[in-house]
Amino acid sequence: MRSFTTGSILRGVALALLAGLLVACGGGRARPDSVPAPNVPSTFDVTIVADKDNQFDFDGAPLNAEDLKSAFRYRQEEKLPMGSVLLKRGEKEKVKNEHIIALARIAYEMKFSAFLQEKDGSISELRAQTKEEADKQ
Repeated sequence: MRSFTTGSILRGVALALLAGLLVACGGGRARPDSVPAPNVPSTFDVTIVADKDNQFDFDGAPLNAEDLKSAFRYRQEEKLPMGSVLLKRGEKEKVKNEHIIALARIAYEMKFSAFLQEKDGSISELRAQTKEEADKQ
């Protein structure tokens, strides 16, 4: 019969915990539910660009998330098209998780569709997940 020492058992447990942690983290980018969009519109009502300091370039003006929400609210009040918004990578700035989360939150609150143009040119739809939906999973 084989005898196990306490040290080998602890190493095995530590390896199992580490493997479980790696699986739980997923190693991917943390973003709201991003899915390949089969129904991508041919044109978008609004196109925004990721800018530095977690801001968005909207019609040439750098806006933080709250100001962007106000600009979108103004568009809705003026009955301007606001059904689909595309977030693109900036010339000097890549799209960060903060950009994605902020836009997904605004889209959910204001009830429009938000899309993200990936590096390879493919377009994914951003969907915010409510606490109730997250608890179901």
